Amino acid sequence: MLERAVPEWLRHPPAGVARTPSARAFATLSGIEALVRGTLLSVLPLALYSQLGDARTVSAVYLAVGVTSLVFGLLLPWINRVVPRRWLYTFGAGLYVLGCGLGSMGGLFVIPALLFCTLATVTCFVCLNAYVLDYIAKVELGRTETLRMFYSAFAWSAGPVTGVLLWQVWAPAPFLLGGAFALVLIGVFWWLRLGNGKLIARARAPAPNPLAFLGRFAAQPRLIAGWMFAVLRSCGWWVYIVYLPIDAIENGLPERLGGTAVSLTNALLFTTPLILRWVQRGSVRRAVRTGFLMASAGFLLAGVLPVPVAVVASLVLASCFLILLDVAGGLPFLMAVKPSERTEMAAVYSSFRDVSGILTPGIGTLVLLVAPVQGLFVAAGAGLLAMYWVAGQVHPMLGIAAPLRRSLRPTPP
Repeated sequence: MLERAVPEWLRHPPAGVARTPSARAFATLSGIEALVRGTLLSVLPLALYSQLGDARTVSAVYLAVGVTSLVFGLLLPWINRVVPRRWLYTFGAGLYVLGCGLGSMGGLFVIPALLFCTLATVTCFVCLNAYVLDYIAKVELGRTETLRMFYSAFAWSAGPVTGVLLWQVWAPAPFLLGGAFALVLIGVFWWLRLGNGKLIARARAPAPNPLAFLGRFAAQPRLIAGWMFAVLRSCGWWVYIVYLPIDAIENGLPERLGGTAVSLTNALLFTTPLILRWVQRGSVRRAVRTGFLMASAGFLLAGVLPVPVAVVASLVLASCFLILLDVAGGLPFLMAVKPSERTEMAAVYSSFRDVSGILTPGIGTLVLLVAPVQGLFVAAGAGLLAMYWVAGQVHPMLGIAAPLRRSLRPTPP
């Protein structure tokens, strides 16, 4: 099975030639990791809700997990100075195996299962982004991100609905399947022999404080704006993935509706090459503003519609533009990272998952005190609308190819 999963060009490189990681290598890893996460994506909220029986308690669990994950993610650059990157990535993938094993035990074990899977996602995300920044040229970042999402499209489109169907038949099944995919991920990673990435000589010794790089991040407005785009985009996905199934159940709709809706949306990942072409014909700013504006409209509409099926339809429409933001929303940050700060800024960027994992359930807990789940859709729409305004500050030439950029500049007299 593992032999078939790895492409021929990875298993048998030319004799005497070093195996240089390419965009397809990173896309392969992303695709396999997506099989783990996609299988559990819609299962974990349903399993938590079935055990805890209350949306506010589910929000509190996600809030605690988010805080833990944020602290852990910010410490990863310091850990990477002690633990080589290849072992750190292996440790992260191993956390997937541990989390899936706990989830298969059922009951309240699903809470530590969520925690370990979240920590695994952060660890693998930081390491993989550091590898990408090491080996992929800046002008190829857009193509690499698109290829990674395209390779993950099948997992994200088939995984959620498959995971929910397996969970309804036998609760441990999706966790066991996710654990098997995690073992495949470890095997393929070592097969690729990515090593510890490139070493970059610095003029000064690295700061002993693992959080010292936050000051360098705060001094660069472009990085802050790019990180904010990622946070609010992730908040939109949190609301869509976690609270859509809960809202559906509370309104008498089938349990599998949430997983089906997520799978339907993620099927659009197959169109990411076409989306990237559209982005390249214009600019990153136009793509990001369009995504935030239309996603905001969908969430705000879902918050006021009285018919549950119409609410689901509106959220599915909004999530289509979250896919656009997945393609273009990370480029403002990645294109602004300095080569000497790859690992540190990859850790900062990865914190968007944890911050959104704190922000969404934190606000959700407060909103649910005074409003139903639909109130969260309104809050998400307002946040996305604010990012539409922030995206207006992005440079209008960002993402436009250099020859075209020169032709668009006014000719001096």
